[in-house]
Amino acid sequence: MPRILAIDYGAKRTGLAWTDPLQIIATGIGSFATSDIEAKLRELIAAEAVELIVLGYPSRADGSDTHATPLVRTFKQSLEKWFSAIPVEYWDERGSSRDAMQGMIHAGLPRKKRADKHLINQVAATIILQDYMESRE
Repeated sequence: MPRILAIDYGAKRTGLAWTDPLQIIATGIGSFATSDIEAKLRELIAAEAVELIVLGYPSRADGSDTHATPLVRTFKQSLEKWFSAIPVEYWDERGSSRDAMQGMIHAGLPRKKRADKHLINQVAATIILQDYMESRE
């Protein structure tokens, strides 16, 4: 069974996560410089079948755009061009970074580790994917 890939896109760093082949568990892949993300995605998708890309969609509580929303829309267009055979779905990412931080606190990670933006982006992508998977149940 193909995987589902989740992306927490950012101007500097982009977090990635995907499901196991049975689509039961969401696992963080890592966080990468956004300037290198196309190459990383091509590498991952060449190695493993991916049936869907879930892209975190930033918005405010009232549904209005954030400063990052236009960047994510543009990135979605790029994804659809690069991987035209794979559908791309937006998923509400509100609170994913906050939830990532809370999860790291509950896991007992030291403050220095919690300040690692790459780790936050990876965990946020995992949370986005987990939320998406739970919504399908």
